[in-house]
Amino acid sequence: MATTIKPYKDSKLGKKDQVAQMFDTISGEYDHLNRIISFGIDIKWRKKVLKMVSKSNPTTILDIATGTGDLAILMTTTTASKITGLDISSGMLEVGKQKIIQKNLSEKIEMVLGDSENIPYSDNSFDAITVAFGVRNFETLDKGLEEILRVLKPNGIFVILETSVPEKTPYKQGYRVYTKYILPLIGKLFSKDDLAYGYLSESAANFPYGEKLNNILRKIGFIDVIALPQTFGVATIYSASKK
Repeated sequence: MATTIKPYKDSKLGKKDQVAQMFDTISGEYDHLNRIISFGIDIKWRKKVLKMVSKSNPTTILDIATGTGDLAILMTTTTASKITGLDISSGMLEVGKQKIIQKNLSEKIEMVLGDSENIPYSDNSFDAITVAFGVRNFETLDKGLEEILRVLKPNGIFVILETSVPEKTPYKQGYRVYTKYILPLIGKLFSKDDLAYGYLSESAANFPYGEKLNNILRKIGFIDVIALPQTFGVATIYSASKK
């Protein structure tokens, strides 16, 4: 089971409320800082997720922890006629809505304020479900994954893009230095909420990845589970399906 890491250790709020507060605070700067932090490589990873989902020819897609909608916007190039972006942060959703309006995609993408652990849709609703850099923010990982399994259609595809930890030298050592020292420093220099980037770093380092997350997915009931490490293992794309 993943260690519970929260953004604000002195806060009495639960993790879910703290995460929503954190992303509300950094919503205006998130896209720009995300490009800086990942050196823009996250765009390449998202395109790989897009390619995997596209192969399944979905009609309906749910993008959980959609944030400002980057992945949901990418998904408009699939066969899907309806894409739903779900997030607990109203601030992030507002930024995403403006991007969608600017791209004239409002008829295809719906942005919804909602909780990944209580998804407001009926069983077997979506052909494809994606989560990019969001599962480690779930308050209860198993509950969030159970909800995703519930609303995914049989034979549908579920794709996760999440941080992971390189296991080979010298990438392992370089990653540790970057996440422990450089990432929090970037947050302090450029963010309204310097604790946010300390949390993002700590949560990334402590979240189960690779075969550990594969086994959690299998335990929940997903099938055809695979993990595909990206860029020396600093991120991993997971793919799974439903009976």
